[in-house]
Amino acid sequence: MAIVLDGEHLTIEKLVDIARNNEKVEIAPKSLKKIKECRALIEEKIKAKEIMYGINTGIGELSEVVLTDEQVRQFQRYLIYNHAAGIGEPAPIEHIRGAMASRVNVMSKGMSGCRPEIPLTFVEMLNKGVTPVVCQKGSVGACGDLAPMSQIALLMMGEGEAFYKGQRLPGKVAMEKAGIEIPGLQARDGLSCINGSNLITAISALQLFDINRWLKQAEIACAMTLEALLANLKPYDSRLHEARGFAGAVRSARAIMKCIEGSDLQTGKHKMKVQDAYSMRSSPQVIGAAHDALTHARKQVEIELNGAGDNPVFFPEYKLTITGANFQGTPVSLPMEMVGAAVTMVCVLSERRLNRMTNPNLSVGLPAFLTKGAGMFSGLMLSQYTADTLIVEQRILSAPAATMSIPAAADQEDFVSMGMNTALKNLQIIDNAYGILGIEFMAAAQALDFREFNPGKGVATAKKTIRKHVAHLDEDRPLYDDHNKMKELVKSCQILDAVEKAVGSLG
Repeated sequence: MAIVLDGEHLTIEKLVDIARNNEKVEIAPKSLKKIKECRALIEEKIKAKEIMYGINTGIGELSEVVLTDEQVRQFQRYLIYNHAAGIGEPAPIEHIRGAMASRVNVMSKGMSGCRPEIPLTFVEMLNKGVTPVVCQKGSVGACGDLAPMSQIALLMMGEGEAFYKGQRLPGKVAMEKAGIEIPGLQARDGLSCINGSNLITAISALQLFDINRWLKQAEIACAMTLEALLANLKPYDSRLHEARGFAGAVRSARAIMKCIEGSDLQTGKHKMKVQDAYSMRSSPQVIGAAHDALTHARKQVEIELNGAGDNPVFFPEYKLTITGANFQGTPVSLPMEMVGAAVTMVCVLSERRLNRMTNPNLSVGLPAFLTKGAGMFSGLMLSQYTADTLIVEQRILSAPAATMSIPAAADQEDFVSMGMNTALKNLQIIDNAYGILGIEFMAAAQALDFREFNPGKGVATAKKTIRKHVAHLDEDRPLYDDHNKMKELVKSCQILDAVEKAVGSLG
């Protein structure tokens, strides 16, 4: 059944299904009616020669230039040409599909002023698998994602390039092969395609979906390490966290204990410290804070997915046009800055727990560097090096792009969000995070091999899944293959899926 876009009910999960899983989409009939009503208002205002930004005026610093009737007819084409000014390799197909779905949903509010042919053509492209080729870089995240969205809009004129059935083709050829009629661009159509932060928002939605699943795996890895280090389990009692009141910490403590449930450590027969190190006993508070950051970012992203991200915005019921800055990417990019920092923070915590397993002074009787032949063998000593270098890169990438605005357009656009920089650096932060967590998983499985007790059901399931991909390190071998296998295993969420099948949802 197709996902219905109506400008009001697009969620992160629905966007993921469209962008990543190729779910079909359609526009709600009531939304098509609103789009047509808004378009009728635009044509009435154009006929009356009412001055409207980007329709019968130039844009940016040139917004005071009023266009002639003939220029109005030609302007949208040149607008798209001069804004299709990105650089770099093509963005992933799922990012562009997400941006297109996001833009259709904005148009479905009936406040963008475009002809209905424009969103209907986007829908056909999504459903038939025509994805514009779009350079990754070029957006400053205000006036919208102008450069990348313009490369999408080129297809509306039968220009640009597109991926279709595994081929990179001229846009016109791709549209013809898919049997999609090219609508052309009339007054307002071009600007309505590009004047929102839809690519930033789509990338952010996909990232939030993935990071939520990554955080669940961070809790599984934490549970494994806690068992390997004979942790005092009192700090993970959800009542402790309920007393403080942070929802993320409550969720995290419950998830960790769900993995440990059934462990011999719960019997009280094993000696443990009165208080463990912060990297162990404050894990629910730290991972929980990351959950809370995601909750806020999710709210912001879903507001943007369903908001009127345009300039100007048209209000047919009032016969009113309001020029403003609803394209500004900051409401999405600022919380996503916090999300990137949160992922980095949880990775630092993971590395510190890794250190406690490999350091014989901290590991509660585990062999040095998790090898029986320490001296001849170095075990997982160098795995920590790898985690450390990834974390340093994450720390560099966690510097906020949101504070780094550079004025553009002769200072007419003198504050921009730089939200695309946020989105792109978060991609690398997340990629590193898969590797860092994979190394903790590998070390925890190795450490548990040296313990003679029964771990919790969730922990045992995670270890069993890991052992299908990476063998116990009996004697030294090149570790790069293990590291890469573990990174892909975390990215695939196979550990998460197995654990949740065994113990139930972790949140």
